[in-house]
Amino acid sequence: MMKIGLFGGTFNPIHLGHLRSAEEIRDLFQLERVIFIPASYPPHKRKEGIIPAPLRVEMVRLAIADNPLFSLSGVEMERPGLSYSIETIEHFRHELGRPTQLYFILGLDAFLEINTWKEYAALFGLCHFVVMTRPGFEKNFSPEHLPVELTGIFVMIQKERAMRMFPGFFVFPREITALDISSRRIREHLQRGRSVKYLLPVAVETFISNNQLIK
Repeated sequence: MMKIGLFGGTFNPIHLGHLRSAEEIRDLFQLERVIFIPASYPPHKRKEGIIPAPLRVEMVRLAIADNPLFSLSGVEMERPGLSYSIETIEHFRHELGRPTQLYFILGLDAFLEINTWKEYAALFGLCHFVVMTRPGFEKNFSPEHLPVELTGIFVMIQKERAMRMFPGFFVFPREITALDISSRRIREHLQRGRSVKYLLPVAVETFISNNQLIK
């Protein structure tokens, strides 16, 4: 039975925080692979300031090139319109089959707003969730952090340090190394002519510079 991580995001641009988070989750759950899935048109973000999708895809490709356990999917580029997680997870569920365990990786802030996502309740019947939390939050994670209409169908499983929907999948809160790096801050540094060394892979920094993506 394969265990595959799905790591979606705008990646505007991808940086070392993304890569380290993915590697820690891959190691914690012994995933065979983590698939990076750049969003074409993220529904929760304004389009202003977002680098064109094909260029963000190329930056992800450059960033993960030296890790054989990371791969890239352009599935959200191939669909017209906004990028919805429900459609992406259904795609991989169909492509990889039921025996494959899927782990959808996302940050705590995104998880706490999941009630704004398209068909969000259905997501929990498709895959496991791994919620990357800040230090100290994991032990306080409970069904109360779910949308109110879902709290009654999840229970805490202490042995797994997770919530589980019966019958269904787990929601695993996991603390990761706190790297205070954000795509927004990188863009601001570049716009001000400040160094972004050690914030993102050298190949990505070079690509941004050569193509004058952020001014």
